[in-house]
Amino acid sequence: MTSPIKFGTAGWRALIAREFTFERVRLAAQATADYLKAELADKKSAIHGRKPNIVIAYDCRFLGREFALAAAEIFAANGLTPLLCNRDTPTPVLAFTIRRLKALGGLNITASHNPPEYSGYKFSCYNGAGAPGEVTKAIETNIVKLLEQNWTFKAAIVGTFKCKEIDPQPDYFKQIKKLVNLGTISKAKLKIAVDLMHGCGRGYLDTLLEEAGAKLTVLHADKNPLFGGHPPEPSAEHLTEVRAIIRSGKASLGLSTDGDADRFGIVDKDGAFLTPNQILALTLYHLKKNRGWTGAAVRTVPTSAQVDAVARIYGVKVHEVPVGFKYIGALMESEPIIVGGEESGGLSVKGHVPEKDGILACLLMAELVATERKSLGQILKALEKQTGPFFTDRINIHIDPAQKEVLLSKLSAGLKNVGSFPVEKFITTDGFKFLLPNHEWVAFRASGTEPVFRCYIEAKSKKNLEALRKACQAVLK
Repeated sequence: MTSPIKFGTAGWRALIAREFTFERVRLAAQATADYLKAELADKKSAIHGRKPNIVIAYDCRFLGREFALAAAEIFAANGLTPLLCNRDTPTPVLAFTIRRLKALGGLNITASHNPPEYSGYKFSCYNGAGAPGEVTKAIETNIVKLLEQNWTFKAAIVGTFKCKEIDPQPDYFKQIKKLVNLGTISKAKLKIAVDLMHGCGRGYLDTLLEEAGAKLTVLHADKNPLFGGHPPEPSAEHLTEVRAIIRSGKASLGLSTDGDADRFGIVDKDGAFLTPNQILALTLYHLKKNRGWTGAAVRTVPTSAQVDAVARIYGVKVHEVPVGFKYIGALMESEPIIVGGEESGGLSVKGHVPEKDGILACLLMAELVATERKSLGQILKALEKQTGPFFTDRINIHIDPAQKEVLLSKLSAGLKNVGSFPVEKFITTDGFKFLLPNHEWVAFRASGTEPVFRCYIEAKSKKNLEALRKACQAVLK
């Protein structure tokens, strides 16, 4: 073990057997245990004096349970009490369980929506939120120290370690029934196509909808570590079967969750895929108009201003934060937030966990359709009569690696124009965002692992969307 482990916005992810090995998972677990023990000993820490419980979960990937047990063994050797979920468990369920049990934190062995050859190590704090940068940096520092000390551990045979197991599902279901009106869904007798993508959402999303009396057509409800041969990401590209079922008339709504059920995919009555940007705007609309909730909204920098437009209709304040749900979660912990979300498919609401919940997002869209007895597209069209239309896109622009620093310097200095569009405001909260006239904008973020710039675009017409695509490519030449 010569290379340190690095945490990204959602933990450490790596190729199974190449970088993600039992040896390295144990190393990360020891570094995490060292961090937790230091916090327990610190009288100023939020977890000082708590019982030393840590909740451990895993997704459907190859050797997920075995990796989880390897980490549990390390925690137990350090005087902590690992509580292992009794089956593959959605990330939002882990987050809720950490809070319910007042645990020190939680570990999920998951790579979320990444391809099946990857696994991941995601540490969540005592409040259920993904670990912020200062926590992951402390764990990374501990890893470096352990490597310098040539730390080793004599472990039990893989998969044989025993610890206490828990079933988090019943209490999570009670929580969801406080947030979603299943009775409203029941009265509407909805026909829904559900794609579980061979992931952790099975037995959660489908079961709750069945309890609500919806008539379901369920796809990919078996556990499959290969996820059918593609990443378990509920994108338009991967929901073609759901769209076909809807277009055949067998369902009027399509719902899907990703590998660890923290992200969602929604298909409307006409078979159109609705973007996470649109779902965030619809969620705010529903909770404010139909539920009468109060508070603000929060979104990330590259997330659509469509939620801002809906917020203006109802007098709701909107916060803009950097990319990463941990920033949304932090704000949700500090003030009343009706809904927080991001364009990549993460969403949570007031009274719930400061973590993405794809199960909840899907159920809220079913509730909205059942409440208004209209399709989501019809509701959006009515909203757009007040806000105007929104056209969004995200493109990856590959660059010459040698030019990365030059381009970063160029963008950081600001731009007077993006193509023929004058820049009205320059925002550097996260990456480089350029506000243009008529509520249009573009944003650039450099990948930390690839010679790629991610470009986010929002326009008020298809014509301007295409013009801004070409302009962004020209900026990065």
